[in-house]
Amino acid sequence: MQGNLSAWLVKHALIHRSLGFDYQGIETLQIKPEDWHSIAVILYVYGYNYLRSQCAYDVAPGGLLASVYHLTRIEYGVDQPEEVCIKVFAPRRDPRIPSVFWVWKSVDFQERESYDMLGISYDNHPRLKRILMPESWIGWPLRKDYITPNFYEIQDAH
Repeated sequence: MQGNLSAWLVKHALIHRSLGFDYQGIETLQIKPEDWHSIAVILYVYGYNYLRSQCAYDVAPGGLLASVYHLTRIEYGVDQPEEVCIKVFAPRRDPRIPSVFWVWKSVDFQERESYDMLGISYDNHPRLKRILMPESWIGWPLRKDYITPNFYEIQDAH
């Protein structure tokens, strides 16, 4: 089933894949990493100027990694927002997705957290570095194939 935004993207020859609707009726679209930045700019101009959240997850052990963006467009009033969920999948071996920091500044810490926990590299992000784990940490803790170290150092313990 195709939603309003998907129909608009088709009309303007913008490549995407409709993933249907979630339990709240929010349209979900899949965008290829190489198309994501240009489509993000188009969505911003189209009125999706509020990034509610960005998160990432590991689809399956050894499988793809996903970066998820929840966007909101308020055109007809605050009580009638239009929402869309965008999923961008990246291969596990070299997970690279264009950063949308320059479109929605609020994605700064969220993309950094996705990098820190899952190892997704957001190209052109101005400060892409670990935000929760120490810089010396090896691995990506939220990947399903992550092996937890059998030791923990208590740093700066008194």
